[in-house]
Amino acid sequence: MKIKWLGHAAFLISSAEGIKVITDPYSVGSGLSYGKIDEPADIVTVSHDHFDHNNAGEVPGKPEVVEGSGSKRVKGIEFLGIPCYHDEAQGGQRGPNTIFCFAVDNVRICHLGDLGHRLSADQVAQIGEVDVLFIPVGGFYTIDAALASEVSDQLRPRVVIPMHFKTAKCDFPITGVEEFLRGKALVQRTGGSEVELVAGKLPGPGQVVVLEPTL
Repeated sequence: MKIKWLGHAAFLISSAEGIKVITDPYSVGSGLSYGKIDEPADIVTVSHDHFDHNNAGEVPGKPEVVEGSGSKRVKGIEFLGIPCYHDEAQGGQRGPNTIFCFAVDNVRICHLGDLGHRLSADQVAQIGEVDVLFIPVGGFYTIDAALASEVSDQLRPRVVIPMHFKTAKCDFPITGVEEFLRGKALVQRTGGSEVELVAGKLPGPGQVVVLEPTL
């Protein structure tokens, strides 16, 4: 399985059989200057209906869109959507959010979208075992670095990939990735946008992998 960070909360996840999943595709503008997503996909997940996460209509390849809570099977991949919130006020400030869990090539993935709060015991139980965790770390709109560390400890993934943080192409009032990395012993800075992971040969637990945006 290959993971490529396109930018923000958008990742391209490619299976050995060539199935391509893109998470939370963004629209360019309003503080985001990442390039337009031109990678075709078979499946797109959308965690919530904000412009920087819901641009499924412009992803090439006529992908099937997975959104909302519950189970959905697409092209042999079982997606579980777990409801949560974009804030600490049960959605009163920024609305709902959906966590997506699915497996590609027997690697269990959890994408938290714009999670805005610590997970409940029930949510942790629903998520279950996690190999790769995509987690927002920039704060303000989502959990911040400190809370992201707590959520990571709740889920105990083998690999943690931070997302939704300030970069040269994201001018949101959020922090960069360094605050999340501070004090962590297991940090791999790839220097690139891609990483390949194989079930049974995963690092960790708790290995943080820092990617560079592709676009």
